[in-house]
Amino acid sequence: MLDDVIAYHVAHEGISRLEKILYCHKEFLGIDLNEDGLSELAATFSTLVKQAVINCDSVPGALDFLQAHCADVPMFVVSGTPEDELKDIVEGRALSHHFTSVHGSPRHKAPIVNEQLERHGLEPSQCLFVGDAMTDYHAARDTGLTFIGRVGQGHVNPFPEGTTIITDLTQLSL
Repeated sequence: MLDDVIAYHVAHEGISRLEKILYCHKEFLGIDLNEDGLSELAATFSTLVKQAVINCDSVPGALDFLQAHCADVPMFVVSGTPEDELKDIVEGRALSHHFTSVHGSPRHKAPIVNEQLERHGLEPSQCLFVGDAMTDYHAARDTGLTFIGRVGQGHVNPFPEGTTIITDLTQLSL
């Protein structure tokens, strides 16, 4: 069963953990979680991972890229992480000043991207979406943005053949 849960998680990286928790409990454990049970499990997960994410190393090249370009190019975070937690992480890593705005779940990525394009008068053809999950790829495709997939060294590439891939952000330039 653990292998099934891991396979589901890997195949659905980038979606809300709430959706994953609900699905895994129903499909693998036969449990229909109520709202209180879901909230409790989500809070436990958040407690376990938030500080670890704040403390972890950055993707190589990420900080240099942000510092070099954030004053000239609007940059956004669009993630499956719960929005309040995501904002705490970005603040905890002292990165807030690099981003025009930060957005997370429960909203889905494509509607967030479309909203930001409209709000900031941006043309999709002039924008780039860098992501590490198929939900990122789909959001870019659905909103007309160019997509570059980041696949860390030694990780399996989940993206369709022909997708531009980088291993870290030292390979990204404007």
